[in-house]
Amino acid sequence: MNTLSPDPTENHLLAGLPDAEWQRWLPHLERVEMPLGQVLYESGSTLSHVYFPTTAIVSLLYVMENGASAEIAVVGNEGIVGISLFMGGDSTSSRAVVQSAGLGLRLKAQIMKEDFNRAGPVLHLRLR
Repeated sequence: MNTLSPDPTENHLLAGLPDAEWQRWLPHLERVEMPLGQVLYESGSTLSHVYFPTTAIVSLLYVMENGASAEIAVVGNEGIVGISLFMGGDSTSSRAVVQSAGLGLRLKAQIMKEDFNRAGPVLHLRLR
């Protein structure tokens, strides 16, 4: 984990936030290493954080009943991993795996949900 202060331009979604919203999130964002193959969450698991990749790339995989998986999305510094948190649930039907090692910023799921409930920056992210 790196304790350097996050830069909002490292992730395009964060870069689009109004400054007041960014300043509110800043103390809660944590810079994290995202090594190749790291599973950020499993299908059906409860999300504890959302991730904003900065230099890492994350694959979202749909896991079938027989254990096979198919890639449904790739997320880099243009997006967010864990969007299902504010799209209708605490868990997800996909698995998130780091495809290209790098860094990212993470935010506790509870903070994301609280902001969504009061139509804060999450609403801006969702509309994008």
